[in-house]
Amino acid sequence: MNKKKLPIAKKISLKKFKDNRGSLTRVFCIKELEKLNINFNIKQINHVNVKKKGTIKGMHYQTKPFEENKIVKLVSGNIFDIVIDVRKNSKNFLKYKTFFLSSKENKILFIPKGFAHGFQTLTDNCEIIYMHSEYYKPIYEKSINPLDPKISIKWPLKISLISNKDELIKFI
Repeated sequence: MNKKKLPIAKKISLKKFKDNRGSLTRVFCIKELEKLNINFNIKQINHVNVKKKGTIKGMHYQTKPFEENKIVKLVSGNIFDIVIDVRKNSKNFLKYKTFFLSSKENKILFIPKGFAHGFQTLTDNCEIIYMHSEYYKPIYEKSINPLDPKISIKWPLKISLISNKDELIKFI
């Protein structure tokens, strides 16, 4: 993993080892993350498959005591990824940062505690692996409506699908 100066949510380059048989990429290594001052112990891994280009999922996070760090790795496709600062005492409260992720690039996205996360698919048939530092606890889950005008996310594509749950969340 190569260290780069990035904001709190970090896109991290991974090392790829190649020979005439193919390649190997270490997607997760505690020692390498610690070198980047990231403390991350996996408690849960989820695999997400989104069929249709333009689909929006998110903006989700968990509250104390189950706040979680996440690592996102694209297996196939391209997504427009968003993280929103939900730390009430932060000078960046409700500000967001965007990332374009592609399965063709050899990178992961680290999302720290205190940030909501969501994405829009830019291609059909996207597959995403999520690594979580906490167990999913529905009573601690919070969401922000991805279409909230107060946040005003500039989605790159026309929205093709969004869950009723995400669309019906009250605005902030």
